[in-house]
Amino acid sequence: MKHLLAVLLLLSNAILFAQKPMNVIFILADDHRYDAMGFTGKFPGLKTPNLDRMALQGCHVEKACVATALCSPSRASILTGQYPHKHTVVDNQAPIPPGLVFFPQLLQKKGYNTAFLGKWHMGDADDQPQPGFDYWLSFKGQGVYYNPTFNINGQQVPHKDSAYISDLLTDYAVDWIKAQPAKKPFFLYLSHKGVHALFEPAKRHKGMYKNLRFTPPPSMFMTARDTSKYLELKNSRISPELKPFVENQRDQPNWVYDQRHSWHGVDYMYHGYISFYEFYQQYLETLMAVDESVGRVLDYVSSSALANNTMVIYMGDNGFSFGEHGLIDKRHAYEESMRVPMLMYAPKLVPAGSKLTQVIQNIDLAPTILEMAGLKTPTYMQGKSFLPLLKGEKIAWKDRAFYEYFWEYDFPQTPTMFALRTDRYKYIYNHGVWGINELYDLQNDPHEMNNLIRSTAHQEVASQMRTDIFNWLEQTGGLQIPLRPMTSDHKRGDHKYKNTY
Repeated sequence: MKHLLAVLLLLSNAILFAQKPMNVIFILADDHRYDAMGFTGKFPGLKTPNLDRMALQGCHVEKACVATALCSPSRASILTGQYPHKHTVVDNQAPIPPGLVFFPQLLQKKGYNTAFLGKWHMGDADDQPQPGFDYWLSFKGQGVYYNPTFNINGQQVPHKDSAYISDLLTDYAVDWIKAQPAKKPFFLYLSHKGVHALFEPAKRHKGMYKNLRFTPPPSMFMTARDTSKYLELKNSRISPELKPFVENQRDQPNWVYDQRHSWHGVDYMYHGYISFYEFYQQYLETLMAVDESVGRVLDYVSSSALANNTMVIYMGDNGFSFGEHGLIDKRHAYEESMRVPMLMYAPKLVPAGSKLTQVIQNIDLAPTILEMAGLKTPTYMQGKSFLPLLKGEKIAWKDRAFYEYFWEYDFPQTPTMFALRTDRYKYIYNHGVWGINELYDLQNDPHEMNNLIRSTAHQEVASQMRTDIFNWLEQTGGLQIPLRPMTSDHKRGDHKYKNTY
């Protein structure tokens, strides 16, 4: 009987939804990896009560992936519903091409009030208002954690007295939501700086995880050239029971070995700026203010009439590595980089405690939000609405996620790569380097440690997935890599070929 009542309730609300466009609050975190939430249990001791609450009262999209694990391309894919090679914002400096349409522009035509608050970081390092938003609040480049200056609708507004950016953005966001007229739908995009490196937690959170133990991932030591690094780590705060895992070392790509001792590797991370343990601790502490921001938004929505017709979405723009394969940061196609957290909260539409196990990508977000507004997916989008899945409907759905990353001048260790992820396998094609490609059985090898690319039993799988990648690129116009002339703006001061043109 209870099950029947629940079904009837969802049906009645679906009818209501069909008659009135939903409000949508989209919260984006920076560099938040898919499993760094308390309820996953993957980070022992981590507490994220508000993200846990979203999962408990809403839906956890378990296999959310990005099309590129890098800020600007991912954000452009979210806003356009397109793969990076289609919208061409392929790195953090690529300009926004003329005529590119962001889905909030379509919402405006539908009668929505729209607002953007936070980190834009797409196309250039400016903070100027962008198309699709009636209200604009942003800052230049990556911004700062303390005492930021915001561009609010074209005016520079400084904040002082140890003002913390996550708190300020949430203040402005909640105030904007409160000011919205009841008869007009709205879309709010709250884009946090947290948890982007270099990490600076709010003062109230500093030191809260100083005694948290770090359990290194099994793949952390596979790329070590010798055992000296393991012995050094073993004698530190790392759990002593872990032993170096060296299975199949010969089939790890050379670029992964080389990157281990670099800006994005565990042996010389950020060129010695910070120790691994401080890095890990500060990341989790910086995440706390983002979690509190989510809680404040949920508190207001759930305690007001908005609960009847509002969807709150939480997502990361890309993942982040903590030692997997000897790497930190993102960019690569391994799980901790490619996957992101995604939570959906809509009490009158999404069943509490539900999960989506299908592969969902960031390109699917724009079509989904457009369908919430009663709009069809434009033909130029490669993404597809997963709103029917959220509502519990049985529909045909893709079983794969495509991934691409284009070599960057600033970080030359990571090559251009293309990848295909299904529920079972992942194939990574490392382009433009003299090395090996990769095939992993995600069911039996979730840490992606045993490269099956030479396995006789897996040659058919590898060949088919490679073919699928190049068919995808051909069918979506991705066979020509978008190249741009390099300027001095793309150079890093620490690059070993500084001032060489």
